[in-house]
Amino acid sequence: MAPQFHSDQGYKSRSRLFVDTPLIHFIEKELLPGSGVSVEQFYESLATLVDEFGKTNRALLKKRLDYKKDIDQWHRERREQNIAFDADAFEQFLRDTGYIVEAPEQVRVTTAKVDPELASIAGPQLVVPVKNARFALNAANARWGSLYDALYGTDVIPGEAGQGYDPERGEQVIRYARDLLDELFPLQQGSHSDVSQYRVMDNGFAVELSSGAMTTLEHSDAFRGFQGSANVPSAILLKNNGLHVEIQIDREHLIGRTDKAGVKDVVLESAITAIQDFEDSVAAVDAEDKAEVYRNMLGLYKGDLSAEFQKGAKTLLRTLEQDREYRSLSGESFRLPGRSTLLIRNVGHLMTTPAVLDEHCCEIPEGILDSLVTAVIARFDLAKKESDPVRNSRTGSVYIVKPKMQGPEEVAFCSRLFARTEQLTGLTDNTLKMGIMDEEHRTTLNLKACIAAASERVIFINTGFLDRTGSEMHMNMEAGPMVPKTGMKHQQWIRSYEDWNVDVGLQCGLSGHAQIGKGMWAMPDAMADMLTAKIAHPEAGANCAWVPSPTAATLHAIHYHRVSVTDVQQSLEGRQTTFSDLLQVPVVANQKELKPDVVQRELENNAQGILGYVVRWIDQGVGCSKVPDINNVNLMEDRATLRISAQHIANWLHYGVCSEAQVREVFYRMAAIVDQQNVNTDGYTPMCADLDGSTAFRAALALVFKGLVQPSGYTEPLLHKYRYRLKHDRDLKSVTQQCIQSREAVAEV
Repeated sequence: MAPQFHSDQGYKSRSRLFVDTPLIHFIEKELLPGSGVSVEQFYESLATLVDEFGKTNRALLKKRLDYKKDIDQWHRERREQNIAFDADAFEQFLRDTGYIVEAPEQVRVTTAKVDPELASIAGPQLVVPVKNARFALNAANARWGSLYDALYGTDVIPGEAGQGYDPERGEQVIRYARDLLDELFPLQQGSHSDVSQYRVMDNGFAVELSSGAMTTLEHSDAFRGFQGSANVPSAILLKNNGLHVEIQIDREHLIGRTDKAGVKDVVLESAITAIQDFEDSVAAVDAEDKAEVYRNMLGLYKGDLSAEFQKGAKTLLRTLEQDREYRSLSGESFRLPGRSTLLIRNVGHLMTTPAVLDEHCCEIPEGILDSLVTAVIARFDLAKKESDPVRNSRTGSVYIVKPKMQGPEEVAFCSRLFARTEQLTGLTDNTLKMGIMDEEHRTTLNLKACIAAASERVIFINTGFLDRTGSEMHMNMEAGPMVPKTGMKHQQWIRSYEDWNVDVGLQCGLSGHAQIGKGMWAMPDAMADMLTAKIAHPEAGANCAWVPSPTAATLHAIHYHRVSVTDVQQSLEGRQTTFSDLLQVPVVANQKELKPDVVQRELENNAQGILGYVVRWIDQGVGCSKVPDINNVNLMEDRATLRISAQHIANWLHYGVCSEAQVREVFYRMAAIVDQQNVNTDGYTPMCADLDGSTAFRAALALVFKGLVQPSGYTEPLLHKYRYRLKHDRDLKSVTQQCIQSREAVAEV
């Protein structure tokens, strides 16, 4: 007999599971119709996956804790005996415990049916919370971006954009764009600034200069097509380093009518790929949230997602862009994708969800639910014909980024989960591809073995230096007090980690088969700085790197025009980062180096960042946003940055670098600053109105004072607990506790 739930809980029995009503409605009324998967098949498949993988999932999480205890004990004993840290000894210890495993000597990725956007095209990768439909659409449509807009609206062009059109600023934008065209697509003579007309002639692409002279491109193969008529084209399509550039021409346009050549804009192929995120940038704590996340993803894959929004007095409708059509020199028509190729980031192995309970009234692993729902959603895209204008994968693949896996055993587990999901949903073997986030200590040290564990699925490895720093601090918590967070980027381990990821990826044959990625640019308003700094990512051999906005994607695309990642990767073949450098722990040599003023500034910076992010997460369910730091510089924050700040203060508390009273005092003061920074934020609830009663403030303190015992130093368990409590006015555990009581009562009868 099934457990009898109270009506206000909203759970209903499905197969051997109990599913909350909002998720049931989404699954049965929205997801399954037209998917080719019946209601009975879906729930039986989910129950089967929980039965077959739930126990192993729990065992893998226990193994994480066991390794952590071993490492803590090793560091603690050496500190107590005043033995200096020795990387070779540490490595031997980690090998003896099985933390580091022997990887196969030869590992080659054999992933098949990979779209060129992941296999061979180097370019920006946009990451967006899929919970916000408008943002999700913006990211999907960020494949093409206006260079004029990106320059005009950012600090790349000095001065303020202001209200209305500034002709002087516009001239600076046009000069920048023409100089870029000269750099990337030089003419045989003259400059793009001197062009009076672009045209397509029988013998090729032709350019007329203001002097009346005719010329063409220095590299004729850069011309790929056009729109409009050959003699008076409306767009010219060029290509460099695998990326397209479109010169748009309209002599009636506000900008075009003042331009000698009638150019109204230069459009760059920008976000080649985009990750629609279920995880770090999303606050999804219950069935209602999960249904919202899944609903938006379903709309993206079906092609019918839309979002209305206000811009001034106008109501605008955002939908998915269609493919772009051109004609070649021979007159044949062809299309280019109008949207970024989408990847989906599921949650990691740690999290469970109250949206679905198993037969024992326990929350099921959320990653198992994500896997099945993602596969069913993907069936809509996989069923599309080649001619469909909003098709995501043209090779029949589904791209899933799997975060926070720790070591090859967990990667192999995920690969088995994907394989079983394919069987249960009728997908071809290896349809579900895997992106491995190299953001955990054990994954970095076993990266080659991790790739080997999913060599038929891997389409992506990526350094996530923020989460990786949080993992480094947590796993080596007992090694000593950590260096100030501001100095972490200069430590040996993190420089070696970035190189190691590229080296191992190239050794395993990812070049031409999969992405080797780099992390996020966290300052969305500092685009001039990004243009200076982020070229380091393609120069390091990464064929994609994360950006926080479509505008940033357009500007970052310039770097991939200037750097041939293929050439860089070829030059790096055979390089080998020193393994022992990865094991250098970022602790201070002498705790006395941490002067009081340095400690105070670090605490204030960390506390302000924690509060600024947490108050929006808990009170408003915003998982990623621009959060002003202590100097009012907007930073794109998600749970990775939160993990670093919380673990850093927890570490210093552990070693007495600061006191509990000092930390509390800093948090009290920073709460007032965060309240002031959010004074114009709609729906914001000031913490200082009632600090003791503020759920967000208590959650922020818990992240620090309970930081040592959080699994892997993750912030999700506490954030979910407090957010759920705020939404439902009850503790997250109460649902399962009531369920157990009901089940026991039924058993007695």
